[in-house]
Amino acid sequence: MVVYSGRSEKLVAPLFTQFTEVTGIQVEVRYGDTAELAATILEEGPNSPADLFFAQDAGALGALAAAEMLTLLPSTLPEQVEPRFRSADGLWIGISGRDRLVVYNTNKLTEADLPRSITGFVDPRWQGRVGWAPTNGSFQAFVTAMRVQLGEEATKAWLEGMIANDVKTYERNAAIVQAVADGEIDVGFVNHYYLSDAEPIG
Repeated sequence: MVVYSGRSEKLVAPLFTQFTEVTGIQVEVRYGDTAELAATILEEGPNSPADLFFAQDAGALGALAAAEMLTLLPSTLPEQVEPRFRSADGLWIGISGRDRLVVYNTNKLTEADLPRSITGFVDPRWQGRVGWAPTNGSFQAFVTAMRVQLGEEATKAWLEGMIANDVKTYERNAAIVQAVADGEIDVGFVNHYYLSDAEPIG
């Protein structure tokens, strides 16, 4: 079985090893960036050797579904996953999840200081104080979710408002958490599991 995995080897290789031990089926894994692997599958078309695509986010799955590059899962699989974590047409299921968080410097702010909604960070009082990682896949998935929930225009307005508010750009979530801890910025948008990688504040 050939797997294209957008999840890192250190996270998912043990799953493939366990699968082989239980089933006897050998697994050949190609690791890479989720978006790049999705583009590879689209380029390979029907000749793609991939039997399974293990993606980091649903956006890439949507692109493959739209190109009719996915096949129906056995009906027993989607039934094991809550409807909100699977495609309505039975083409993919979620197997893990993550929360998007607002991480903030507790030496400068309390929870009460934060806006009640992510859209509140376009307020001028947050100018130059917020960090994000716009090229990161999880941020892009977050923006996709915002588009679904708030609509295209509201999402575009939020993005433009953040840029006008001099949001600081970082390459990775971990760098944002560390920048908050170092006092470089006061607030950042990250995934929940990056908090444990940062140095303590204070």
